[in-house]
Amino acid sequence: MLRTIFVIGLLAFVGLFVLKLVFGILGGLFGIFFALLGMAIPVLIIGGLIYVLMLVFAPDTAREMREKFGSN
Repeated sequence: MLRTIFVIGLLAFVGLFVLKLVFGILGGLFGIFFALLGMAIPVLIIGGLIYVLMLVFAPDTAREMREKFGSN
């Protein structure tokens, strides 16, 4: 029984250490990832709007771009 209590305490200590590592040291990496994601979303939205405008006003150009860059 004493061994079980010791193992549970050790696992809790290891879990706290891992959480500290993930959110402490690697927190900067998560911050960089979310910053890049925050910059990529507006670029994606603007690119999508430009493509939709091309579909409406220049469908041949949009088709050529889809054939050139698309995988289909």
